[in-house]
Amino acid sequence: MAAKVAEGLQRLDLNGSEKTNGHTVGANGKVESIEADPDDSEDDKEDGGVANGSATGAAKKKKKRKPKKKKNAANSSKIQTSPPRVPVSNFFPENNYPEGEIVEYRNENSYRTTSEEKRHLDRMNSDFLTEYRQGAEVHRQVRQWAQKSIKPGQTLTEIAEGIEDSVRALTGHPGLEEGDNIKGGMGFPTGLSINHCAAHYTPNAGNKMVLQKEDVMKVDFGVHINGRIVDSAWTMAFDPVYDNLLAAVKDATNTGIREAGIDVRMSDIGAAIQEAMESYEVEIGGQTYPVKPIRNLNGHNIDQYSIHGGKSVPIVKGGDQTKMEEGETFAIETFGSTGKGYVRDDMETSHYAKRADAPNVSLRISSARNLLNTITKNFGTLPFCRRYLDRLGQDKYLLGLNNLVSSGIVEAYPPLCDVKGSYTAQFEHTFLLRPTVKEVISRGDDY
Repeated sequence: MAAKVAEGLQRLDLNGSEKTNGHTVGANGKVESIEADPDDSEDDKEDGGVANGSATGAAKKKKKRKPKKKKNAANSSKIQTSPPRVPVSNFFPENNYPEGEIVEYRNENSYRTTSEEKRHLDRMNSDFLTEYRQGAEVHRQVRQWAQKSIKPGQTLTEIAEGIEDSVRALTGHPGLEEGDNIKGGMGFPTGLSINHCAAHYTPNAGNKMVLQKEDVMKVDFGVHINGRIVDSAWTMAFDPVYDNLLAAVKDATNTGIREAGIDVRMSDIGAAIQEAMESYEVEIGGQTYPVKPIRNLNGHNIDQYSIHGGKSVPIVKGGDQTKMEEGETFAIETFGSTGKGYVRDDMETSHYAKRADAPNVSLRISSARNLLNTITKNFGTLPFCRRYLDRLGQDKYLLGLNNLVSSGIVEAYPPLCDVKGSYTAQFEHTFLLRPTVKEVISRGDDY
């Protein structure tokens, strides 16, 4: 998702090669490639033999035909397409979605793994877990397709719409009927932030920006089921010169996830993240750069239908003594930069969200009132972008949208950028602090 800005700026692996035969769910719960049935070719040979025998006379005894194996009709509905269009519920009709990465608590919390009381609390969260795991499965399938399909020369609009159309199809919520997107779909607009831009950039209508081979692009999007938002991001680069930059940030994110847990202080997590990231450097164009954490970008907790729940997870050391608590959901996201390690608002805004604590104010502009009604019925407090309003048939809404922002009803999230000429990278995962274990819900075999 989006980075939460300090100071109020605020898996199923599709393993394998390009699948021309699609994928099916195997006994292990993973989607696997469907191979051609060898019996088919054998039957074809036998059919050919019979036909030839008939043509040469009845002297030849007909070969007894082997009964063909019946294709499992259910398999046809368990093939994932490219781009992905089959709802994940077709793969898991019993709602037994894969778990994320399970991490047992350590030290003074190690008792939680075997505590009967904590196990009972955990069992009471079955619906909550099912919704999160379904969203995570959608995220994994979509992003693994995206990782293979995104290539230099594509427009950012093409990339963003490919991801978003896939999410809507796999959740089973196209989002065009009033209220449908609130049931499931995009939990955060697809961020495609390039080079010095670290977060919150997605193309608006008419954007013709094209991905270049030398670009470093952060791909950040959220999926939700019933407001349970799975927020995860990765960075793509097509030149190995940036490998160390990506490795630094991935290591930092995994360090933050490892350190996080019930009763852990935010400051301790931030210090561990900073130490991990600053142990790397990257050479670009013959010059060596230290990888700096972007100090005013943070991770955050997630509430139902709210991407930013109020707590921040710093990525540098500091004095925040706030603790993580049982039952909370967090997104650990870290950002590294070859620039100053500090971002500012820049470029055209595309991301917005209705504030959960929006004031009850009188709106004098009719377009603002109408737009607020559309936002409330279609997104609630879920983040959205301008393209989503276009998709719903809204037009000439900028005046009303700006009025909602200035009235404090809607929050604008402008792109966040370091100095031009620098390169930034991001990795992010969502995890649940369950009573018994920590579950990294968005973990996959890719990252």
